[in-house]
Amino acid sequence: MTHFTISEPLLLYTFPLEAKKQEKLDAFLLLLEKSGAWKYLNEVRLDSELGRPQINKFRLFSAIVYCFALGKSSLREIEAACYYDLRVVYLIGEDRPSSSTISRFISLLENCITPIFISIVQAIVEEFAIGLDTVFLDGSKFEANSNKYKFVWKPTTFHLRLSEKALNLLRLMHLSDDVPKDGIISSKLLTEKLTESQKIDPELIEGGETALKKMRSQLYEYLIKSVEYEEKEAICGPDRNSYYKTDHDATAMCLKEDYYSGLGSQMHAAYNTQIVVCRGIIVFYYLSQDRSDIRTLIPTLEGFKSMYGCYPKRICADAGYGSFANYKYCNTKGIEAFIKYPSWNGERTGRYPAVYEYLEDGTVSCLGGRTGNRVEIPNRHPKTQQSAFYKVENCTNCVNSKISAPPIPK
Repeated sequence: MTHFTISEPLLLYTFPLEAKKQEKLDAFLLLLEKSGAWKYLNEVRLDSELGRPQINKFRLFSAIVYCFALGKSSLREIEAACYYDLRVVYLIGEDRPSSSTISRFISLLENCITPIFISIVQAIVEEFAIGLDTVFLDGSKFEANSNKYKFVWKPTTFHLRLSEKALNLLRLMHLSDDVPKDGIISSKLLTEKLTESQKIDPELIEGGETALKKMRSQLYEYLIKSVEYEEKEAICGPDRNSYYKTDHDATAMCLKEDYYSGLGSQMHAAYNTQIVVCRGIIVFYYLSQDRSDIRTLIPTLEGFKSMYGCYPKRICADAGYGSFANYKYCNTKGIEAFIKYPSWNGERTGRYPAVYEYLEDGTVSCLGGRTGNRVEIPNRHPKTQQSAFYKVENCTNCVNSKISAPPIPK
């Protein structure tokens, strides 16, 4: 091996490793060599003008990856392993990096961590001839390193109210001719109207010059607030409704384990991580800002396709991914989906029986035999664009509308 090599120490270890352990570690280093991860490590520079001599970055990388595999994820645990764990000592050699050195090295890998992961996983798949026909998908939320209770909600409702107030003010100033009557008024348009207000004749305004000055001052306050709302909306983006002041990428989510109340009712800064597993190996991951898993299946499988050049033949996931859009997507791509829909358990036990049936012509049929047609609703939220609404006529006196779920046996 050219890069991930082990040099013999001058002195023998007091407690040498077993031969089987050394064979496993050598196979681990050989896999790293075949993966080509060293190509990305060549771009990382650890040298500095002052301080210790440069640590072998290939050995340090192999030791960090091995510690991660052992479940040692903190910097202090990795530092201690470099001193006391003979397996890690075998990998790191005579170097003893501090926790600050390990932290700096990991931060330098930030821009190339994804291609390194892809190269290593592809090497594992090729080395052990792992078939990617059947995969399992699940997600988990991980809390971000952010200050608590510092989240900002997307001010869409407040922005609409502000635009309504600004429109009423512009009407009093006789500047509302080209202003949209509905929706949000942009700060750029408010700036133009504020400039035009300087040319208004005070005699046209009820109250004269004094009233006009107050209106200009009020319009300026609306402009400042509009700029603030637009900045918050730009940070949130179109697909989420919150962010954190100290971490703009984190989203307010409810975690399964809540150290405040224990009920998962408190908001935390977190990320939604989707993990694709095949034969016990993580073959792909997708990091999302979405609070639910239902909209993460499609981008996860698209990322899987870009990495391996094909879609899996079968996918298994829980009911959190069950939606018509996901079923349609898997059917289009030729993927056999083992995904329960959210109401499956209620229909199976009879607690929440199915009231409507989806037909092939795109309509629904109720228990009374009536047909429901799809209804288009304008100005819907972007997140509900894929949802469908159906309307069934003449349901007032239907006997089946009074059907209740059967009692649960004790």
